[in-house]
Formats: sequence, C-alpha cells, structure tokens
Amino acid sequence: MPATKARQVRHNKAVQMFGRIGMGCYGLVYLLIGYLAVRIAIGGGGQEADGRGAVAEVGSTPVGGVLLWVLAAGLVAYGLWQALLAAVGYTWIDKERKRTVKRVTSGVRCLVGISLGFYAARLAVGAGDQGSGDQKQQEYTAKLLELPAGPFLVIVVAVIVFGVAVASVVKGVRRTFMEDLDLSKLPSGTQRWVERLGRIGYAARGVVFGVVAVLLGFAALEHDPSRSGGLDAALRTLAAQPFGTVLLIVVAAGVAAFGAYCVGAARAQRG
Repeated sequence: MPATKARQVRHNKAVQMFGRIGMGCYGLVYLLIGYLAVRIAIGGGGQEADGRGAVAEVGSTPVGGVLLWVLAAGLVAYGLWQALLAAVGYTWIDKERKRTVKRVTSGVRCLVGISLGFYAARLAVGAGDQGSGDQKQQEYTAKLLELPAGPFLVIVVAVIVFGVAVASVVKGVRRTFMEDLDLSKLPSGTQRWVERLGRIGYAARGVVFGVVAVLLGFAALEHDPSRSGGLDAALRTLAAQPFGTVLLIVVAAGVAAFGAYCVGAARAQRG
C-alpha cells in the first residue's frame, strides 16, 4: 500500500474506532493475565498466565464461543491498526530515531495482536490450542540452539528482550507513554488514573520481561531450551522466590494495571 493511501486509511474514523476497540480487547488480555497470575499465587493451578491462557480463559465461560469471536475480531483489528502505525504513524514525534523505535514496537504489537486473534478464532471453531506459550517459546529456543553459534544467538535475543524490559520500566517511570495520548478526549476525572495505571503497568510489564530475558540467558548458557519460557514461566519463577506469593500478587496487580491502562487510554490513543 502506498504511503499516501496508508495515511488516508490510518486517519479514517472507522479504522481508528475499530483500532481503539481492539486496544480495549488487548487490554482485556492483560487484565486476564493478571487475574490468572493471582490464581497461580494463591493456588498454583488454572490456565497459564500468558496471552494464550487469557484467551482460553475467555473461551471457558458459558458464552465463551461468542466472546472468542468478539475477542478475535478485536485483536485482529488492533493488530492491523498497529500495522498502519508501524508504516506511517507517530508523526507527532519530532525525533526520527524515537519515531522509528515506536514504529518497530507497533510492528511487534501487530504480530502479537493478530497472532492472538487467530488463536482465539481457532479456539472458537474448536481447532485445539496447539500447545502453550511456554512450549512455543521452548520450541523456538531449541531451534535457535541447534544453529551454528546457537547459544550466542539466544544470548542476543535475551539481551534484546532485556532491553525491551528496561525500556518498559523507563517508559513507566518517565511517563513517556503520555506523549502518545490526547488527554482532551478523556473525561477530566479519569486522566490522572490513566496516567497512574500506565506508570504502574509499564513498570510491572518490564519486570516480567526482564525475568523472561534471564530465563533465555540460562537456556543459552546451559544449552537447555527447557530453561526458557514466556510470561507464564516468568511469573511462576517469581512465585518460586522467597516471599514469592506476595511478590507475584504485586506483579500480577501491575500487569492487570497495564491492561486497565490499555482499556482506559484506548479512547485517547493517537492514531
């Protein structure tokens, strides 16, 4: 799609509306991840606390079939909206390097949103879960380790993930996520809460990604893909630490705060 046409599509009111609805669905996934993490902390069971587990939790409700289709449509819409932002978005950012980083981040969110959307659709038609998020992560890690210089490549991935984790924490502390919002579109009483939820949420998400990076590092050093894992493995690793139950509940609350931020900020997200 030519850049001019992509910009026209991006500014289309219907496209922005569906993209913001999709952002709310994306936030719902994180809210459920936080809920599932709390269940792990207090009982150790239930769905895996990651995106796939959150989608499966939606499907387990009495009206799960309908909700899965709604979630699938919303997540795919969010992914496509992020694809437009990755291509021609963030024009309100003056620094080209910063704008490029944001576009790359939107590209990643596009892949995550569409992937979860298709997963929700597969569950809706009864096609099976195709394995957990941790299993997928371990499979990818195993394939990397089999390559020449495989452990080095996994270390590189771990460093990248750790960089994302640090960036997320910094984003929460410095409140730079606010530059992507038009607060005038939010009721005055909610603006402060959206900011607070964003600060807590981005910091908590950074902590979880940091643990994922550490797990990848151990997998590379020990040449053992089973040591790696995604969000669920990271949260269970936190639970295994001293005072792990309290630690996991705190982090789970932060992850849920990120989900609530996505829901609350969707209306104000610049498109």
